[in-house]
Amino acid sequence: MIMRVSSRFVLIVSVTFICMFMLFSCDGKSDKSDKVVIVATDATWPPMEMVDSSKNIVGFDIDYMSAVAKEAGFKVQFKNTAWDGIFGGLDLGKYDAVISSVTITDERKKTFDFSDPYINAGQVLVVQNAIMVKSLQGLKGKTVGAQMGTTGAIEIKKVEGVELKSYDEIGLAFEDMAAGRIFGVVCDTPVAADYALQRKEYKEKFKIVGDPFTNETYGIVVKKGNKDLLAMLNKGIKAVKEKGIDKELEKRWLR
Repeated sequence: MIMRVSSRFVLIVSVTFICMFMLFSCDGKSDKSDKVVIVATDATWPPMEMVDSSKNIVGFDIDYMSAVAKEAGFKVQFKNTAWDGIFGGLDLGKYDAVISSVTITDERKKTFDFSDPYINAGQVLVVQNAIMVKSLQGLKGKTVGAQMGTTGAIEIKKVEGVELKSYDEIGLAFEDMAAGRIFGVVCDTPVAADYALQRKEYKEKFKIVGDPFTNETYGIVVKKGNKDLLAMLNKGIKAVKEKGIDKELEKRWLR
């Protein structure tokens, strides 16, 4: 018995085979833009990484990583992770990378691989808006505050004629400066940006002077030996820098 095949059935089968051919014909290669990289961050360090009023993870690092992903052709998914377990989670494969204001150090490089540095978050000087200086050296004869035992305190001690006032907590130094009891505060760039630019009580009073004067570079952390991901990250970082995207993000979050 001869069975008749309708033209409609033939059309459906033909379209199905064409779609399958288009899906699998590209030499078996998947589109890199479909790759999702899961990135951990401890969103408690404004303005680098924090949670906003809508419970979204935001900040300089988040925008920077998103830009890197766009330039390198992959998608990124962020995972808020407590600092005390963030590197252990990376080692266990719970995520692919960490971006969380992580300073590149020789000790950390023994255990993990780092991307190229993406920002120098070294020490900067914060002063009241009315103070017209260009550097720490311009405050000779004045008192400048820093948190006890930090790089900032060490740098103040190096400048002859500038008196150091140490604090147990950096917020106390900013309170003293707001009250006119000291003339400047030296601290990490992210801390300076948080107090001088983000906090309502200070952002109309303080300014950051010049560029960082110490080298304390941050990098994106990956599991040791993950060369493919490292290459993608470095490709994205290079493009972000070449296009000036990094400077735009610094203006938004850190200046």
